[in-house]
This record gives sequence, C-alpha cells and structure tokens, in this order.
Amino acid sequence: MRIRKAVLADIPDLMRLRAAVRENRHTEPHKVSPEDVAEFLQSGEIWIWEERQRILGFSAGDTQIGWVWALFVDPEHEGRGLGRALLSLACRSLIRAGFSSATLTTDPGTRAARFYQRAGWTDSGRTEDGEIIFTRRLEIGSDG
Repeated sequence: MRIRKAVLADIPDLMRLRAAVRENRHTEPHKVSPEDVAEFLQSGEIWIWEERQRILGFSAGDTQIGWVWALFVDPEHEGRGLGRALLSLACRSLIRAGFSSATLTTDPGTRAARFYQRAGWTDSGRTEDGEIIFTRRLEIGSDG
C-alpha cells in the first residue's frame, strides 16, 4: 500500500473509480469531466490510496475555497480505513492553505453522511438540490 499525490496519468483511473461508487453517483457524468480533474491538479492536491498498482481510493481538498472536493473509495475496499486516511490528507491540504474550517456535501441518509457525522462533521443545512452541507473546524493533528 502507498499513499501518493495524483498525476495527470491517473485521471482515467480516478474517473473509473468515481463511476464505480455505490453512493453519491453523478447522475450527470459531464458534471466533473477529466478536464475538470486535470485543471484541479494544477492548483490542488488529489491524494491516492494505491495497492498493487491499483487505485482504491482518492480524496481532494480545494485549497482555493476550503472545500473537500472529493472522497471516494472502491466499494470492494470500504470499511478498511481508506476513507478516514484520505479525508485526513484532504483536510491537511486545507490547513496548509490557511483554512481553519472545511465544507463538503453529500446525499442525506447515506453511509457517507453517517461517516462524516461519526468523524465530527456538523450538518449545516442543505444545498438547493438537497445534499447535506457538512462543516468541520480544522486543527493541526485533526484526522478530518
């Protein structure tokens, strides 16, 4: 196992993993394109959990706005701690960028929503399309 920063060559694998998740699937595949991911890599960090040269999860913190932009784990590898480790890395990216709090959204009533609640994120309302807006204070040493 190794955790590393993503590079442009990883984008096809990230897109495949993003489409394979059980929850928070994009109903509009064009919503986040490979070009969007490439652009994100120019200004932000995407963290990858890799085993045997296979990407099993990834996370990203948008260091421009203090937002957790992505956290996805291969469904076959859920429950192993990948999500916690990757979320922590996304939050550390935000701390290094000077943010003291982070925001993210996810669908209500999902395992993801319960995961964020257990990790100390606070339900701060809803988006226009009904997703939960979660916020969390960031501190050095925080695990996201």
